[in-house]
Amino acid sequence: QVQLVESGGGLVQAGGSLRLSCAASGSIFSSSAMAWYRQAPGKQRDLVALISSGGNTNYADSVKGRFTISRENAKNTVYLQMNSLKPEDTAVYYCKLLGLGYWGQGTQVTVSS
Repeated sequence: QVQLVESGGGLVQAGGSLRLSCAASGSIFSSSAMAWYRQAPGKQRDLVALISSGGNTNYADSVKGRFTISRENAKNTVYLQMNSLKPEDTAVYYCKLLGLGYWGQGTQVTVSS
C-alpha cells in the first residue's frame, strides 16, 4: 500500500508562485514515474506534468514555461513549482504514482485576479 500526501496549496494573487509537495510512503517511489493532475470545478481531471523515474519531464501546453516538476528520491517527494500563476490555474491539484495508479487526497490552489 502506498500513501501520497500533498501539501503547499493556498490562495495567491495572479503572477505569484506556489510550490506543491507530494510525499510518498513505501519503497517503490524511486522506481516510479510520478505526475501532477488538476481538476477545476465542473471539469475533468487533467494531466499537468509528469516525471519519470529517471527524471525526464513532460508538461501540458498550458503550463509550459511556468511550472516545473521535480523529485527528490531521498525524501520520497515530488514537487511542482508553479510560477506566474493565472486565475485559470485555480483547481484541486493531485499527485499520482503512475503504473500502480495511487492518488493523493488533493490540495486546493486558488489564484485571485
